[in-house]
Amino acid sequence: MNDSPVHRKTTAVLTNRLIRWTARNRRAAAGHMLRGACYGAGTAAVSLIAVWAQKYL
Repeated sequence: MNDSPVHRKTTAVLTNRLIRWTARNRRAAAGHMLRGACYGAGTAAVSLIAVWAQKYL
């Protein structure tokens, strides 16, 4: 059923397209992940400061 030449060609085309898209957008994706990690670290720091302030002030 899925072993037809048309299916294999379509799968190969989609795979190649995905590989090219990943290669083109790798740097942007890494930048977004770094930004997300920085936002997470900042949120954690502010939360810890807020907890400390509530406990000791």
